[in-house]
Amino acid sequence: MVEKVATIKGKIKAISISKDRGTRKYNVPVAELKASLGIVSDAHSGSWHRQISLLAEESIEKMRAKGAKVTAGDFAENITTKGIDLQSLSIGSKLRLGPDVEVEITQFGKKCHQECEILKQVGDCVMPREGVFAKVTRPGRIQVGDILEVPNGHSSDTDG
Repeated sequence: MVEKVATIKGKIKAISISKDRGTRKYNVPVAELKASLGIVSDAHSGSWHRQISLLAEESIEKMRAKGAKVTAGDFAENITTKGIDLQSLSIGSKLRLGPDVEVEITQFGKKCHQECEILKQVGDCVMPREGVFAKVTRPGRIQVGDILEVPNGHSSDTDG
């Protein structure tokens, strides 16, 4: 009998891209991700450690509670997640997106740029504290609604 390894699961709530850096991201239903590049057609793709960005819907809800009129993609995140604690991951953790794609966590947070509309709107922005960056290690296609999985043993959360 083969024992099934427990995983932590969530869902892709939204996928957001932009054609040019510094412009507002827009939501798309599907995206193609390439290893060592990121999301095809996204301005932030490239051969670096921040190929894609992730932010939890739960983090966005915190900002809504402070009065921010925001939705998925407004924090310039590529993938909005639901039901998975991104902060429980650690640098080097693996995350599966949909049936094929795998990414490796490379960075937590980043400094907000000076023109951050959300920071101006409510005096706070969650992306510097709760945004997560990753590089694509296994390519494929993702779509809104796909399952996210953190394989057991790749999280700093010991409860599994």
